[in-house]
Amino acid sequence: MMRSQVLSAHIAREHTASSTDPGLLFEYSLKGVMLAGFLELVLYRLISRLGMHFSKLTENSEAIRLTFKTLASVGFLLLNLTSLLLFLMIGLMLIHKLRQTAWTSRFDPWTIPALSLLVLITVVYLIFPPAMLGSVVYNVIAFVVFSILVIEYMVVHRQWSQRLMVGCFFLGICGWLYYQTMSTSYGLLGIVTPPPLVHEFNRLGEALMVVASILVFWAYGTTSFFTRNKIQRRRAVIFAMSGGSIFILLLFLDYFLSLYSPQVAESVRKAGQGIGWIFQMGMGYTFYLPFALYVTGLLCWGYTVVKLILIGRLAGYGLGLMFIAGYALQLSHLTLMVAAGLMLLTLDKRGTLGKLRERGHVQEGAVLASATPAMGSAGQ
Repeated sequence: MMRSQVLSAHIAREHTASSTDPGLLFEYSLKGVMLAGFLELVLYRLISRLGMHFSKLTENSEAIRLTFKTLASVGFLLLNLTSLLLFLMIGLMLIHKLRQTAWTSRFDPWTIPALSLLVLITVVYLIFPPAMLGSVVYNVIAFVVFSILVIEYMVVHRQWSQRLMVGCFFLGICGWLYYQTMSTSYGLLGIVTPPPLVHEFNRLGEALMVVASILVFWAYGTTSFFTRNKIQRRRAVIFAMSGGSIFILLLFLDYFLSLYSPQVAESVRKAGQGIGWIFQMGMGYTFYLPFALYVTGLLCWGYTVVKLILIGRLAGYGLGLMFIAGYALQLSHLTLMVAAGLMLLTLDKRGTLGKLRERGHVQEGAVLASATPAMGSAGQ
């Protein structure tokens, strides 16, 4: 009797583990997307634009020109690799949802068809490049997918800090989608006048994206200063002091430099304009807000993502993909990045990766094993 109950408990434990564990293929594809996407952002969308900005310098130096050309080629290869890994990862997530596992939800009848359609259209557009009408259709479908995923996230997550962060991110992306869709639609119809409030919505969307990057720290990365864990308390104090110092320094940097030397201040302004142009071409940020806000958002986002990834949280990978995609979703794989990131944020409630997942299985097995002798003795 005891042996049969132990066997039943073992089978139940294995079934639970297999239903919650997405598998090594998904884990490696997720980590590959994160790494390849980050390197593609740095090498292709940023450094290649830097080479365009320094075009006069590259004309005078063959070594510099070859260096930028090589980095741009590597970045382009990483772009293709990121796209392939995104297709694989999203496909695995959809299959896992269809298998009636712990990742399924009541929104799957809308999520699975909408996201599958978005992936299918992306593949079709890679083979047959779309015209202006195809771009409008793609943006509309992307908006529908994002809306479904955000609604599901709001239902699953009850903390207002997390809801506010995702809400700001979604409204920011909607600002870009409105700008892109309306501008393309007016061009398709041959209307010369600009669409109503198109530039205002674009700027508002960028501001909301910056706010969302700062709210990430409040929603997912905060550590109490009054915690008993000395390591966590020390990390929180160091991050608060360093982040606050950098914010104040950058906020008044132009003023301090103008007091020291107007020529130096003017040089820094020109350099800042060059950096703004690079990020505008690569990620869509125009830097019309104070530069300190962008740096603060980068620090909050970077700290939170690294912290969550180190402890195996799916939310870390989701936030990483969402903000690596940037504000302007100019390429189709960036749209898929945002969709995959929103899905990972929702799935974060249902499991983790790495050591936490293994530890959870071990603890679950220990609980079942400790309960078996009591059941066996009662049965005997």
